Amino acid sequence: MSDFDFLVGGWTVANRKHTAPLTGTDDWDEFPATMSAHSFFGGAGSFDEIHFPTKGWSGCSFRTYDPAQARWTIHWVNSRDGLLQPPVIGSFNGGVGTFYGEDLHDGQPINVRYLWSRITPTAARWEQAFARPGQDWETNWVMEFSR
Repeated sequence: MSDFDFLVGGWTVANRKHTAPLTGTDDWDEFPATMSAHSFFGGAGSFDEIHFPTKGWSGCSFRTYDPAQARWTIHWVNSRDGLLQPPVIGSFNGGVGTFYGEDLHDGQPINVRYLWSRITPTAARWEQAFARPGQDWETNWVMEFSR
């Protein structure tokens, strides 16, 4: 239930984001961020706000734990459009959190995967990947967190 307690506090984040996911190109954009995270519901909830100063926008994630299903639901919204994105759902196993969902990219259905890994008291890694139905995962955003 307290899987995201590691995230509580302030972070510096190095971002590497694919400029055109699912197009076959290999162009990446690198940019900084700062993030602050909090827990609630005694560890069964987590909220963070991340600021991308060179991009001029911010985002937030909030996570809730369902003890009956032993899984987390993660939601994302950003200041560019204010739209709550479809959630990803999953859990931690062996120190790695894996979360799946469905969304649209350029109007087409895609599968979405978040991975949380390399978690220590002073570092963590988050990855987002997309896949068109029936195709392989393509990682398109990596965040390296450090204290």
